Amino acid sequence: MTFTEKAMEVSKRYWQGSFEHPFVTGLQDGTLGDSIFRYYLLQDRYYLEHFSKLYQIISDASDDAEVKELMRRNSQHLAEGEQLIREEFFQELGIDEEEIKNTPIAPTAYNYVSHLYRQLAEKNVVVACAGMLPCPWLYQAIGEQLIKQGSPHEMYQRWIMTYAGEDSKEAVQYECGVIERLYEEATDETKEEMIEAFYRSCQFEYLFWEMAYTHETWKLEG
Repeated sequence: MTFTEKAMEVSKRYWQGSFEHPFVTGLQDGTLGDSIFRYYLLQDRYYLEHFSKLYQIISDASDDAEVKELMRRNSQHLAEGEQLIREEFFQELGIDEEEIKNTPIAPTAYNYVSHLYRQLAEKNVVVACAGMLPCPWLYQAIGEQLIKQGSPHEMYQRWIMTYAGEDSKEAVQYECGVIERLYEEATDETKEEMIEAFYRSCQFEYLFWEMAYTHETWKLEG
């Protein structure tokens, strides 16, 4: 069984759960509350900032030429795509530095980022790559699904379009191919760790929607 086959098999509950979560279905039909999307954007800003850093850290740490270039390119594409679109959303919604500063990082956003750093610190580059994969792959898959119907909400439609293009699909397919090679070359222990890292990231992806939808905060905070 290939890496992607096994990873998807163990993660399918959370993977499919993301497609069915009311945050995602709300994007589709345009009923997602503005305050929920706003909170998502604020938390996602923190996540993407570290996700981009992790791409570069993994690139620098890897001695595999293909991995080095893939991670470097992913960081660049993130800056030119998702992060740029987010900046436009922030401007349109009037989200300023003061609001960013005064919005605590939610537990799920903090824990997801910590999980990704942990794969590199406690495991290795190969495991870290596996943990990074669910984010671009899931968003591309969601964008591809939602674009079929589109959203009546103009901003949500632009969010969907960010991930629905053929370029995104090709990039994810290429990344899956690279990680398949790393999996084939890995020891049995590393293979298990790669699957575990992917699975945990899928859990956090699902929980990220839930975090935004419920406006998750730390206990005892307002």
